[in-house]
Amino acid sequence: MQRIYAIANQKGGVGKSTTTQILGAGLAKAGKKVLLIDLDPQSNLSSLVGAVTDAQDKNVVTMLEVLTEEHNIKEGIQHMHSYDIVPASMFLASVDGRIPNQLARPYRLQKALESIRGKYDYILIDTPPALGTLTNNALIAASEVIIPAQADVLSLQGVAQLAETISAAREHANPGLAISGIALTRYNGRARLSRVLAAMFETAAKLLNSELFKTHIREAVAVKEAQAAQQDIFSYAPQSNPAQDYAALIYDIFTIDIQEKEAQKDA
Repeated sequence: MQRIYAIANQKGGVGKSTTTQILGAGLAKAGKKVLLIDLDPQSNLSSLVGAVTDAQDKNVVTMLEVLTEEHNIKEGIQHMHSYDIVPASMFLASVDGRIPNQLARPYRLQKALESIRGKYDYILIDTPPALGTLTNNALIAASEVIIPAQADVLSLQGVAQLAETISAAREHANPGLAISGIALTRYNGRARLSRVLAAMFETAAKLLNSELFKTHIREAVAVKEAQAAQQDIFSYAPQSNPAQDYAALIYDIFTIDIQEKEAQKDA
């Protein structure tokens, strides 16, 4: 059964693109067919995985052409090493002006995904750090939302703002939309403030009828080094704290033990 997740938070800089890429890489290592969708005009996810965007090739099909229905989503799929991606466009922010029918705008991604129904086990959608047409498309197309957050006050506010948007999406378009949970990233467990804020996030998650995932992603330079090398953290530094943490987070979210799967491959 295909599962579609939106990776979202109103606050920028919380690790949405990084988390999307690493979750996708982990699921692929477990033998799952994975599609990443980059809905952020900053194109960070596309850059992380080495996808070609319209900044490099004006003829490439991006999510902008998919949402405006100039091209089918199949034409935009790029095959990476272990998963696929449809890249963002630097012009994605102009999508409202490219779709005159206001009522149709939030449903374009949901409609586009119909043509690849059942092709992938998991579809992960990276969203922009803003609430609007692009985020609404993700929330209407998804079955679940994963909320990355840093242990800071502004990130907590971002979760609260996103919760209102999720509530509106449920009421008007996607009543089955669930919040999988909140994932704390760049976490420093030795800092008292981080621990206090983690408790606040746990309370916020309960108010959302969700959970704060028990695994927190520890801050480490290995993540940035892996990104610079355009490798996933599991390949670049499998014994690093973030690799171990993200493997545990994947189990928390998907109940998939990627370390066990890797051991089975090597046996």
